[in-house]
Amino acid sequence: MEQKMGALTWGLLALLGLIWGGSFFFARIAVGEVPPLTLVFLRLSIAALALHVYIGGRFGIYPLLKSRWREFLVLGILNNALPHALIFFGQTRIGAGLAAILNATTPIWTVLIANYLTSDEKLSTAKIVGCLTGLLGTVILIGPGVTAGGGVPLWALLLPVIAAVSYGFAATYGKRFRSVAPPVIAAGQLTASSLVALPLSLVMDHPWTLAMPSVNAVAAILAIALLSTAFGYILYFRIMAAAGATNASLVTLLVPPGAILLGFLFLGERLEMTDIAGMALIGAGLVILDGRLHRRSRAIA
Repeated sequence: MEQKMGALTWGLLALLGLIWGGSFFFARIAVGEVPPLTLVFLRLSIAALALHVYIGGRFGIYPLLKSRWREFLVLGILNNALPHALIFFGQTRIGAGLAAILNATTPIWTVLIANYLTSDEKLSTAKIVGCLTGLLGTVILIGPGVTAGGGVPLWALLLPVIAAVSYGFAATYGKRFRSVAPPVIAAGQLTASSLVALPLSLVMDHPWTLAMPSVNAVAAILAIALLSTAFGYILYFRIMAAAGATNASLVTLLVPPGAILLGFLFLGERLEMTDIAGMALIGAGLVILDGRLHRRSRAIA
């Protein structure tokens, strides 16, 4: 049965959309001074430490980390280290809003991947229509990069989409953690992915040779780690407990507007008409995939 959402839960969902949209905004600021791989390590490690403090040894976290470290490692790579690195590299050339829109295709890739890798989540007519609609929006967004007429390199547009595919694999793989407390899943994957990001940062970026970031960049790093990642996970689990996973997934529709608003207000970013059209189609695809509007219209009829 679909769980109801009260005014408080809707408010928390809107707040989470702004916070997760803020991750693209903060990344756009930080990546101008901190190399992407080092930024990935800082985001993951600071957030992991914050969540360990928040959990305080509850939920049997340490025995679970010890016994299932390989699974946490795979999840951390698919859900944190790889997609964050791809998005940050992409954001060296594209704005926060566009990156968030492209990454909003995550549920579409999740549906397609689950269709092939699971036996209980097969494509329906509505899912096919939703996927095709969303993918059409993605093609419209990437189109200028293919024709080289938009001033943005194709690789920068593709990286957030590849990150979304990685998130799709992570969502399917993450089903094996159903019996694990959600805060432990978050802390476990962040801990594992931090250990992956550390040597990559040391080898590729030589962070000890980098200039000290500005106050704005340091603030952006702390914000993306503590606010958008650690607190964002806690807030997401609060919403999921109150309204269910399906309702919590609606945040996907709210992240791009949050990133676009912050980019517009503080970074002077503007969207082209093709960006708006692509975002509209991706949003329509997500609404179709969600299916609740169709169910409600049938109930009314």
